[in-house]
Amino acid sequence: MRTIRGDGAAGPAERGASAALGNFDGVHLGHQAVIEAARRARPDAPLAVATFAPHPRRWFAPESPPFELMDPQARARRLEKLGVELLFEMRFDAALAAMSPAEFCEQVLVGRLGVAHVTVGADFCFGRGRSGDVATLRAEGARLGFGATAVDLVGGAAAAVSSTAIRAALADGRPQDAARMLGHWHRIEGRVAHGEKRGRTLGYPTANLPIEGVLAPRFGVYAVLADVLDGPHAGAYRGVASLGVRPMFGVNAPNLETHLFDFRGDLYGAGLSVALVDFQRPEAVFDGLDALVAQMDADSAQARRTLDRRPTPHLGPLLNPMS
Repeated sequence: MRTIRGDGAAGPAERGASAALGNFDGVHLGHQAVIEAARRARPDAPLAVATFAPHPRRWFAPESPPFELMDPQARARRLEKLGVELLFEMRFDAALAAMSPAEFCEQVLVGRLGVAHVTVGADFCFGRGRSGDVATLRAEGARLGFGATAVDLVGGAAAAVSSTAIRAALADGRPQDAARMLGHWHRIEGRVAHGEKRGRTLGYPTANLPIEGVLAPRFGVYAVLADVLDGPHAGAYRGVASLGVRPMFGVNAPNLETHLFDFRGDLYGAGLSVALVDFQRPEAVFDGLDALVAQMDADSAQARRTLDRRPTPHLGPLLNPMS
């Protein structure tokens, strides 16, 4: 997948794409329907996604708590898995926010990206003050020479799949409900960082990922599936993870501590992607290390049982098996 970032323009080989346009936070089933519509609208054209960095909500409210379901790198990996060939990651700034719908279509979609077709969700709004909608996009497409398709909300208006609903499910500790809307497990990704190395003294070495800049799901213990993305231990693993602030050991920044079953090796600096499969219990404070280790034993046994069953929420016809 080729990526054009910031104010970059499509070259001759990248113009004429069929582009799905939107924020794509989480790349959920609704987003995937928009991407599939772009593929079907112009099967002869390169399949593209046109999105924004930072998320417009982050630009308009920079002090708001982290809400994104994934960072741009994780989003790009997920889009590539869906067969997207070209990613336009446009800089969202004051100049873009001030554009009228007509200016955005003329200067960005046509002038900079050179799209042949654009697909959006039925509730898509764009331009200064969110003054443009699907009808505007179609009218501008007719004027400027690109096609436009709107895709109905997945799940219908009453129970539409949305990033907001997914955030609520994760905040409640319902990762399987989130997965039903995402079409894939929600993942926390990053580079393994050095921690306090307390887990190895307790018989449970962990790979530590800081939770920075993205939504933190409900704190607690999860059964997880983990992918080591690079390095000598690259591959897929099962495990149990604790997400939170480790209240038994004072005040700490939130992070994800993942224990990989039956694993030996050094993962420091490796890319790690951890899928939250099942919420097991909230964080807790225990009467001493013996009680903590006994609970960790129970957590690991429960996670193994859960993963042996490999619960896979129903995904519908759009997607490949969940990963």
